[in-house]
Amino acid sequence: MKTKNAHHIHIAPPPAEEDAAPLRISVIGTGYLGATHAAAMAELGFDVIGVDMDPSKIAALERGEVPFFEPGLPSLISRHVATGKLSFTTDLKAAVQASDVHFICVGTPQHPSSHAADLRFVDTATRAVAASLGHDGLIVGKSTVPVGTAARLREIVSEAAPAAVHAELVWNPEFLREGMAVEDTLHPDRVVIGGASPWAEERLRRVYDAALASGVPLISCDLPTAELVKVSANAFLATKISFINAIAGLCEKADADVAVLADAIGYDPRIGRRFLNAGLGFGGGCLPKDIRALMHRAGELGAYSAVKLMQQVDEINMDQRQRVIDLTLRALGGSVLNARVAVLGAAFKPDTDDVRDSPALNVAAALHLRGAMVTVFDPAAGPTAGRLYPTLSYADDLESAVRSADIVLVLTEWDEFRNADPTRLGALVERRLVVDGRNCLPVETWRDAGWEYWGLGHTSGAPRELVASRARAA
Repeated sequence: MKTKNAHHIHIAPPPAEEDAAPLRISVIGTGYLGATHAAAMAELGFDVIGVDMDPSKIAALERGEVPFFEPGLPSLISRHVATGKLSFTTDLKAAVQASDVHFICVGTPQHPSSHAADLRFVDTATRAVAASLGHDGLIVGKSTVPVGTAARLREIVSEAAPAAVHAELVWNPEFLREGMAVEDTLHPDRVVIGGASPWAEERLRRVYDAALASGVPLISCDLPTAELVKVSANAFLATKISFINAIAGLCEKADADVAVLADAIGYDPRIGRRFLNAGLGFGGGCLPKDIRALMHRAGELGAYSAVKLMQQVDEINMDQRQRVIDLTLRALGGSVLNARVAVLGAAFKPDTDDVRDSPALNVAAALHLRGAMVTVFDPAAGPTAGRLYPTLSYADDLESAVRSADIVLVLTEWDEFRNADPTRLGALVERRLVVDGRNCLPVETWRDAGWEYWGLGHTSGAPRELVASRARAA
């Protein structure tokens, strides 16, 4: 099979053949990526079949229910199940034989015994699709995989596909942001296709016709480049976050303000302001897993500079959790024993209920183990967090979480917390003491409301009137 090794960026795609039959799509795996991709493809007008081996998950999806929080997704699924454009099944063979393009969207979790990605689900899904082909089919990998995986999967396709059909595997990485996944799928900022023949590229152009017609660039490249694009993007974002957190530590030592510093350097168009908010660091199911898998694969290939860089990025990120714990201890005079601690946030970021590798819950659990009485509130992730950390207490609303608290920790930057009225909250707490683990609060507003404010990367301190009273007492 010939692959395209040149790198081309196309803005205006050629028109699709008018007499081409509408493509039918199967999506293998109905987790976060698969469910979103299936619903978005139906929204774009395709007939889509989502495949999963879990009958209960299939039944829930047919009712428009998803086991995670993603704005707009349940209604999108319900609408297209009702129109008949979207269906779900456990019968992979029937779905494959009824479709023309098959997206592999299964998970690639971190291997339980190393930093490597666990590729069992990708291997199994690819082999099953290839073996089930009843006519020519394009197999499209979307899962995040280590470089070199797609070449190996092509061998699996060659072995498993019936001799009478033409089967081709290409790679088309996803770039979804949790909380924005539907928008990112319907309106991507780029489309990357790796290892496509003209036959395969023509079909994927038809799949992404709406985006390409609006001017979204199509990057056609080889398989290894396509595999590396996603993990490299995540690694860069993780590096940017860890960089500003390292500088935040320097700002504290030098009595500088990291928020002002980030604003100033963010005006440089080569740098940009996004992902330069110092704080608790990143978590979730993608960035930590992806940088560790990249580190592992880079080591296998002998790219040791990448290994060292990713290791430092990971270490800085994990250190931020301890820094917030230490900041809380300092704010409370050295001990949290029997202190009533309100933790605002459980999800690793706002607009999701994903608590995988959540820095907020990690800090909450560590304080609980030190003897604090911890109450957690999150607008979406409370039930998910409760299943993972059942020993913590959970509140149903912001007011209940902070009532009688000795200290309030803001650890996920939900708008509800960023825009909270510090005067109203101040009337509920035992002590007006806040640790802003995300540097997301308006500092002067909180200090003017009588709060002692502690943050990362700039001078922490008490409200002006408290400073004055302490000076008089001295």
